[in-house]
Amino acid sequence: MTRSLLLIACFVASGQTAAAQDKAPTVPADVNFSDHVAPIVFNNCASCHRPGETGPFSLLTYKDVRKRGKLIQEVTASRYMPPWHPAPGFGEFQHERRLSDAQIAVIKRWVDTGMAEGVETKLPKLPEFPQGWQLGTPDLIVSMDRAFEVPATGRDIYRNFVLPLNLKEDKWVTAIELRPSARSVVHHVLFFVDTTSGSRAKEPATGQPGFAGMGFGVGKDLNSITSGGLGGWAAGGIAYHLPQGLARALPKGADLVLQTHFHPSGKAENEKTTVGLYFAKEKPKRTIVNFQAPPLFGVTVGIDIPAGDKAYKVHGKFKVPVDMDLISAGGHAHYICESMKVKATLPDGNVKQLLYIPKWDFNWQSEYLYKEPVRLPKGTLIEADLIYNNSAANPANPFSPPKRIKWGTASTDEMGSILFNAVPVRESDVAALRQGIQLELLNVDNLNNLLKKLKKK
Repeated sequence: MTRSLLLIACFVASGQTAAAQDKAPTVPADVNFSDHVAPIVFNNCASCHRPGETGPFSLLTYKDVRKRGKLIQEVTASRYMPPWHPAPGFGEFQHERRLSDAQIAVIKRWVDTGMAEGVETKLPKLPEFPQGWQLGTPDLIVSMDRAFEVPATGRDIYRNFVLPLNLKEDKWVTAIELRPSARSVVHHVLFFVDTTSGSRAKEPATGQPGFAGMGFGVGKDLNSITSGGLGGWAAGGIAYHLPQGLARALPKGADLVLQTHFHPSGKAENEKTTVGLYFAKEKPKRTIVNFQAPPLFGVTVGIDIPAGDKAYKVHGKFKVPVDMDLISAGGHAHYICESMKVKATLPDGNVKQLLYIPKWDFNWQSEYLYKEPVRLPKGTLIEADLIYNNSAANPANPFSPPKRIKWGTASTDEMGSILFNAVPVRESDVAALRQGIQLELLNVDNLNNLLKKLKKK
């Protein structure tokens, strides 16, 4: 896939979800833009592909779309666009961005037959897109005090930026919207809460802002693994409010720390990130707890992929210690991961398919919010399998010829885990759920792998 395609921003479904996949899609004989193509593009593409948003070009007019017709045909036929990677039948998610077979066939017929415009007066109105902040005006807007200079080339950069919030009272965050100034170099951002002011001391007063590293949030207190974070943003993600009246704690006096992963793009950029925070009106009645399978992005399983291995497997599991509801799931891996699948085996033997991404793409990483919380009773076994292809046959392999790839923080290293957000059915079980997550992290195999990793540093 060319670099230009990798920079194409998301086609966001803003009102139209995909219909069931047609076995034999029916397409009109004479397809034109006004009657057939414009409704697809306006409802699934234009919210990102318009001035001021993530798309590198606009798709608001017939001329815009005709100019990119061949490219649109290619990326929709391959399902590279819209960027929606979960396979149907493995969990039902909100904000689905998936074109039906019939919609893809309409675009193909239109391009193949000359891209007729149709009658201009029949052109549908553009949806009313929000201007600026996608979730409306935030309750609090904060920005980096100065820009970080990202070089044109070189290794990936992990940098932490401290944003003082100066809150006079405790708040509860329902959503965070991040607006990078140089999107092409920002791969993902994790949001952490610092109540100690310790991160401020690490940031120099002059020169480049922020401080290096990616260990923030995993400190001496293992509870920081399951609390203290406010989620994150990755290329292709969209902002949304947490469901079910949920919100994450943001104590008074706390600082917001952005842990940003920069990926040099070939062009020097200056990044000055702005963040919008949305607050709940009252303290939520239930507590969100996050966990991973395997833990710590796969460091605990000792990822070590031989050159040429076409089907290296990373397996993670988690036995649910209390009745809980899954709110969301998402994956994290780097270039040579090809697929990831996770299921839950209930105590009665029934199996729930939670998520399947058959074609993993490092450039599009999202958190998928379930349409309805997935109830998992105590004793349920969650199992995740991630498959990696470290052969020359994998076009995403960053090395030619292939090299041995181990766990590491650079994009050309590897990681691998499924990330979950859950809430206990009974609020009184929050501590027990967190304890179960910590015990899984510290089981013998995981602990030995983690200690080996630390000794090599």
